[in-house]
Amino acid sequence: MTTVLFNKPFGVLTQFTDAKSSTKRPTLSKFDLPKGVYAAGRLDRDSEGLLVLTDDGKLQAHLSSPKFKTPKTYLVQIEGNPTDADLAPLRVSVTLKDGATLPALVRLIDPPDMWLRNPPVRVRKLIPDTWIKITINEGRNRQVRRMCAHIGFPCLRLVRWSIGTWTLDGIGQGQWRSV
Repeated sequence: MTTVLFNKPFGVLTQFTDAKSSTKRPTLSKFDLPKGVYAAGRLDRDSEGLLVLTDDGKLQAHLSSPKFKTPKTYLVQIEGNPTDADLAPLRVSVTLKDGATLPALVRLIDPPDMWLRNPPVRVRKLIPDTWIKITINEGRNRQVRRMCAHIGFPCLRLVRWSIGTWTLDGIGQGQWRSV
């Protein structure tokens, strides 16, 4: 069995082909990943970070299924300057269009030391930005972005740092390693 941890760059689709687009958006095929592996879950094109790819169907199902509640941790740059009280609703539950979320672990953090994004995040001179670390146990479509917007702090940059016990530690952008 083959399982790899991949640090997906911004703008890359989490699939190997892009049949729907005539603009030829970047896909996983340009990163020389092992043959026969597929993404265990998704990471939006405009998100970055850890993507697990495997040829193990059971592992893929386990990581992708909400019933197993695999924790996923994100480092998120948000617009604005929230207080701990502003983040409190995320720790309990917020109700999105597709229902209530499970409680998240969330805290303010210092800006992380990581690669620069290409293209750079838009910065507004008069609106501050802040970094948070958030761990969720479900994986709905664009969930972290929607949760942050729900409390009034839109995401500027979203980097998945870990899935379960696997992390991006030591994996450069666009790089992968076998586990």
